[in-house]
Amino acid sequence: MMIGMMRPVTAIGLAVALFAGASPALAASAGALAAMPIEQAATELSPNQFVWKDNGASEPVSIVISLLEQRAFVYRGASMIAATTISSGKDGKDTPLGTYPILQKNAVHKSSLYDDASMPFMQRLTWDGIAIHAGRNPGFPASHGCIRVPLGFAKQLFGVTTLGTTVTVTDDFEGGVEPETPVADQETAVANLRQSVSLDR
Repeated sequence: MMIGMMRPVTAIGLAVALFAGASPALAASAGALAAMPIEQAATELSPNQFVWKDNGASEPVSIVISLLEQRAFVYRGASMIAATTISSGKDGKDTPLGTYPILQKNAVHKSSLYDDASMPFMQRLTWDGIAIHAGRNPGFPASHGCIRVPLGFAKQLFGVTTLGTTVTVTDDFEGGVEPETPVADQETAVANLRQSVSLDR
């Protein structure tokens, strides 16, 4: 099993995650990533790697998931603070495009759909089962629709988001480009509202 490990690199919190048992060549790669601007490092990541550079400013956090690049990018305002490789939904279980608010957070979560599968640091995007969570991260789409990220990244992300934090899932985003201010899709917002009302009954 591959497990991400955090290694602090600077006082302002730049971190590069590698999977356990990394070779010396991969460790050297981590040092090179740490020296790059985060936008550049985001393009050089191997499966199960991430970079994190957050100065803790008070600007709101937003997340962009690029299905095309199999990457997630985290922003404070317009500044990228983190990036990771992901594994999104495989063919037939595609991760839906759209802009979603985080609806629920649970650090210790088990899937109600897939044999009690562990979904650490789960952050729900839809009431019908799409979430960001820690999981197997081979570098290509392999999930049932969720967005899997390395464990260390999932834990860090869980700590900086709140309910309502905006997550945009797209197939035409190029990393490092300043995103437009996301607006939740009306269809998504209505569906989530209906589900919330039904749960309250």
